[in-house]
Amino acid sequence: MGECTTKLSTLLTCCVAAAATVPRLIRPRQADREFLAGLTPAPLPPAGTTVGLTALMQADLSAPTAIVVEGARTLGSTPMTMSAFLVRHPSATFLVDPAVCTGVNDRVLPELPFPISALVAPADPVHGLSEVLAEHELSGADIDFVLPTHLHWDHVSGLYELPGWVPIRVPGIEYRWAMGGPNPPLGVARSPLRGRIFDLYELDGPPVLTFTRSHDLFGDGSVVLVDLAGHTPGSVGVLLAVDDGSRVLLAGDAVWSGLQVELLREKAPLPGRLVDTDRDTAFETVHRLHALPAGIELIPGHDRAAVTARAPR
Repeated sequence: MGECTTKLSTLLTCCVAAAATVPRLIRPRQADREFLAGLTPAPLPPAGTTVGLTALMQADLSAPTAIVVEGARTLGSTPMTMSAFLVRHPSATFLVDPAVCTGVNDRVLPELPFPISALVAPADPVHGLSEVLAEHELSGADIDFVLPTHLHWDHVSGLYELPGWVPIRVPGIEYRWAMGGPNPPLGVARSPLRGRIFDLYELDGPPVLTFTRSHDLFGDGSVVLVDLAGHTPGSVGVLLAVDDGSRVLLAGDAVWSGLQVELLREKAPLPGRLVDTDRDTAFETVHRLHALPAGIELIPGHDRAAVTARAPR
């Protein structure tokens, strides 16, 4: 597919999504109460150890609440962020979502088709990954691996500031979706990913909480990956046993705001039809997040308030 064809296809998708958004402001998609009633949480695996968790906030942005949360009848905006998460396990120091690099607007966003590149650009200042790691007396050489919740550009562009030998741990289905074929899916910039080492895994473990599949990363219950498919085919949540006694679920872009989970709402068609690869599965995942038992701290990857709570004071 040529560049002009890609741009026209994206513009057409934007127009169709915009037209669908207006009626959904009045009548949002209704929750599936029968599906919700059938969600019975499975037990949490016992944690043999705990991890340290620190949010590394890199850029601020905002979006109209009515597009972040379908049917939200307000003219207000939702504060958002782009952030990486530093996790310190007794046997490894790693990053969940190495988000953005210095100069990301010029270095990475030109790979995305117009008008997507203009719509998603973070405002200055953007703090590169090296900068926020240095605030914790770390460099890229101190990172053992990265663990993206998915492979969209704003969750992996910080790879530019990590050594090439730092592996990317990602589900096989996500790798094949993002890197297979001649053209990247919408929202994927391949330049930060090219030439990197990929360590592929599968969600081959039992149900955990309201999620059907899992993968215990270290085999000790401290870092458990769960299936949050829908936003992308291989989107995962990272369930952590944190050293303050809490259980935290880093949810990536399964939802952009905790308000979606509270109200059981998907993203509005614009931008949801552009960024979610399977809208039905993505909405099912919102139900699974809504049905989480009390005591699980949910952190959507762009929810500024939720992320800030885990940033250094």
